[in-house]
Amino acid sequence: MRKGTKAAVVGGVCVVLVGGAVYGGYTIVSALEGDATASGPAPARTGPPTRDEVKDTTSKFFAAWEKGDATKAASYTNFPQDAQQLLSSYGREAHITDVQIAPGAATGTTVPFSVKATVSYGGKTAPLTYSSKLSVVRGETSHRALVDWQPVLVHPQLKKGDTLVTGDSTAPPIEAVDRDGNVLTKDKYPSLGPILDALRSKYGDKAGGSPSVELSIHHADTNAAETPLITLAKGKPGKLRTTLSASAQAAAEKAVDKFAESSVVAVQASTGEVLAVANHRADGFNAAFLGQLAPGSTMKIVTAAALIDNGLTKASGPAPCLPDVLWEGQTFHNLKNMQPDEHATLSDSFARSCNTAFIKFTPKLKSDSLTREAQDRFGLGQDNWKTGIPSFDGSVPAVDGPDRAANLIGQGRVQMSPLNMASVTATAITGGFHQPVLVSAGLDDRELATAKGLPASTVTQLRQMMNRTATSGTGAAAMAGLSGSIGAKTGSAEVDGQAKSNSWFTGYRNDVAAAAMTQEGGHGGDAAGPIVAAVLRAAG
Repeated sequence: MRKGTKAAVVGGVCVVLVGGAVYGGYTIVSALEGDATASGPAPARTGPPTRDEVKDTTSKFFAAWEKGDATKAASYTNFPQDAQQLLSSYGREAHITDVQIAPGAATGTTVPFSVKATVSYGGKTAPLTYSSKLSVVRGETSHRALVDWQPVLVHPQLKKGDTLVTGDSTAPPIEAVDRDGNVLTKDKYPSLGPILDALRSKYGDKAGGSPSVELSIHHADTNAAETPLITLAKGKPGKLRTTLSASAQAAAEKAVDKFAESSVVAVQASTGEVLAVANHRADGFNAAFLGQLAPGSTMKIVTAAALIDNGLTKASGPAPCLPDVLWEGQTFHNLKNMQPDEHATLSDSFARSCNTAFIKFTPKLKSDSLTREAQDRFGLGQDNWKTGIPSFDGSVPAVDGPDRAANLIGQGRVQMSPLNMASVTATAITGGFHQPVLVSAGLDDRELATAKGLPASTVTQLRQMMNRTATSGTGAAAMAGLSGSIGAKTGSAEVDGQAKSNSWFTGYRNDVAAAAMTQEGGHGGDAAGPIVAAVLRAAG
């Protein structure tokens, strides 16, 4: 938290108040004056608010907000306690004054509006402008036309539990640079915004800078760094060197921009250093590092390694591709139009991404075999990665029942992020697990995760199978035209409630490994594949 500030929380109990009432130490003023007649109360209105009601309610709400009367403004909303707390902090903690609100033309019960105001603190001032919108609803018990309260009314970047605060920044600003000293900014690399904020939050006081005076969003999510909105007085930025590559980052930004809800990570396979991380998502979430989704058939890299390491087969050994396989009452199938091949090798089934070939080995693996392979060989699922910013370390739980089989093909209970799968590929082609890092571990002497890695013979077989997938298997179309030593694995993960599967793809070119995920992107090669190929083309 900031010095000398007290945050107001958006949240609490849903209360609809009619008439004057005192709640939580605040007086909620009724906006219902004049609704009764000499012959008794007017009949309760039903249905959506009328055009006149929308105009009247928003006009009164905006007028009270402009005057700084949080109590009165809150009385025109359907969550008056929540509204009063945040609107009060708007002036008190955020130090926002001279508010002018200009409503736009209503579309039904939705009204867009723009805000112009001034932020003042410690003798420093700065203008504040932004646009938002609100909706007017019918109160469930009062039947009044009320503003449907949401934190985004106060600022479009606010979420439940967030607060606006103006004061000395909790961390000095940083000048983040890539491995070659090129400056990395949010303007040039938009998807780095949350990542640079997270780096500043953790390393700002270690980089040698001095605090700024800022209007910022303090997030309810403790894993999220503060989001600066306006700088009233600049601090001195400290220089922070990252492992990123500006050229790889630029390629990653451009690649994910072509597919909505996409994320990608590239790492240097021999060191684990992150070369690029990009997200194209409506929610701004760093899914590249924090995503927790089933990785589909990209998980077959780990499964194939487990089969080889447990002596059950080898790349040139048997792995029949059957039409279907029954396990614990659930029938598993392949993708449509895949022709069965009872004489297929593991390499054949890997390159074609035959599900049944892997599921068939379920009885021969112990319930924790895949878990131990993921943890001991690939460094996954132990919650001990320290990349420099918050990250998810993957999860491969030991389970029984149908999920035990589904885990082998990256469904069931397995969860991964693109960062995890890029690391899996790096381990597969080098044999050594190098925990991914975004900043040097020497900066804060943090202890990195370790794993024993893979036997040399397993690495040779995995590289051969991934190369075959990239040159003549399911990854060939996406990887076409890439030179050097290449390999890939595709994945399509079905998710309940989604019309299309999530698209996953991981691959390598020389010493660079990358992985991408596109939610509802379809087959692995359709969306995630071109993203990975573009990054490998620039970085590999």
